[in-house]
Amino acid sequence: MDERRGRILVVDDDEGVTSILARGLRREGYDVATALDADRALETVRGWSPDALVLDVVMPGTDGLALCRIVRAERPDVGIVLLTAKDGTLDQVAGLDAGADDYLVKPFSLAILAAHLRSVMRRREPKAELFREGDLQVDMSARRVRRGPRDIALSSTEYRLLLQLVRGAGRVIPKKELTERVWGYDFGGSANVLEVYIGYLRDKLEAAGEPRLIHTVRGAGYTLRATL
Repeated sequence: MDERRGRILVVDDDEGVTSILARGLRREGYDVATALDADRALETVRGWSPDALVLDVVMPGTDGLALCRIVRAERPDVGIVLLTAKDGTLDQVAGLDAGADDYLVKPFSLAILAAHLRSVMRRREPKAELFREGDLQVDMSARRVRRGPRDIALSSTEYRLLLQLVRGAGRVIPKKELTERVWGYDFGGSANVLEVYIGYLRDKLEAAGEPRLIHTVRGAGYTLRATL
């Protein structure tokens, strides 16, 4: 976190709501950014690295639950508070199953939202995460990738893709699942973009002649494994 209480991203398609929540949270000492749709929210998550999201469930296009799943896959450390007008048990279960830490039913006071955020952020204190597979190390706390003695510089997209592979090391991950987790559920790009980025990663991971780590399982997907 920064010198203030932390960075909060407020996501709601109602500009009046985002403005009110942003003003209130700034008075609580948070640095606040806002987004009116899922695309802008993802850009902000990837570029600004908030500590927590306050996320409305009902939005046009990619809704809050789908966005929650995408953010949770990319940022397991971020806190997520869902906002909704629905107070049914099944609705709350759906929100928590999507990866949210907390669920707040409208209407609510700013004091209650601030209290929920404090609770979520206490539970989400940063933890060092170090993934290893063979001679590959991915240090999430430092965002550092090493293969043996080599530091490997990756673009943001390459890093997100590698995280998905290393978290599922040893498992064959279908292409559709990887594409959705890295680019989003409404991805509309070229069908071969995943193959292109797998190629980029292989070039960087094997630049010193190391054995292959990312393996293609024909007709199924990709797996990251030191030996196959």
